[in-house]
Amino acid sequence: MPIFLKRSDFEKIRDYAVAQLPNEACGLLAGVVREDGAIAIEKAYLLTNVDQTNEHFSIDPREQLKAVLDARKNGLTPLGNWHSHPETPSRPSEEDKRLANDPKAIYAILSLAEEGNPVLNAFRIEGSEGARVATKMDLILTED
Repeated sequence: MPIFLKRSDFEKIRDYAVAQLPNEACGLLAGVVREDGAIAIEKAYLLTNVDQTNEHFSIDPREQLKAVLDARKNGLTPLGNWHSHPETPSRPSEEDKRLANDPKAIYAILSLAEEGNPVLNAFRIEGSEGARVATKMDLILTED
């Protein structure tokens, strides 16, 4: 099942993540699930990583609630989150897998490890604790 993300939202996420270096940046993704099962991300929220570290993130709970309420007010469904990996590839770390608690959520990871070549991938993470598996999803950038 493909995920469609507007190029302007990708650029917004990338620019925010670069501005937050050396720390991880994070946010939420909201949109719609189409009748054919495809996912259209309509809004990317830029939120605060309260941990302020380059190794993990925790979304500010007040900002998260505000983003979820905004999404719902605008007819969108909260679909998952995104975060950056300043120094590692665009794939879930063991901590990312351990902390993933919704097998239906999208977990998007932006790698900034290779300067000038940001890589964004999206995953579903499911399975029992200690045996979680990340499945890469097709992420397609679209024009606005």
